[in-house]
Amino acid sequence: MSIKLILAIITITAALIFYTIGVFSERRSGTLQKKHVVLFWCGLIFDTTGTSIMSSMAKGTGLLSAHGLTGALAIVLMLFHALWATVVYRKQNEQKLRSFHKFSIVVWLIWLVPYILGMFIGMRG
Repeated sequence: MSIKLILAIITITAALIFYTIGVFSERRSGTLQKKHVVLFWCGLIFDTTGTSIMSSMAKGTGLLSAHGLTGALAIVLMLFHALWATVVYRKQNEQKLRSFHKFSIVVWLIWLVPYILGMFIGMRG
């Protein structure tokens, strides 16, 4: 196993950990807090890093595969999610702070699709 692959696996797994903790601790607390926004940004940074490393190693269709398309969609959604969380947190609208978790869980579920596809692709290869 190459060092690049190990680094990609570690960073994408870190993304899963940060994002999952952020989404579920936000849901449990009942309101969007600064620590959740930070966790969302960390998840995005680690996912983008891991995806970039994996892309540099990929052979074949890349973005034109189910994994590539869902992965690109997930990163765009994670970016929008982190940006929107930042805006909502800064504005401190209580109703939006309390309901933000509904959006978070949807983005997290969509993000899981390429994560799981990537695991299956990795196991096949």
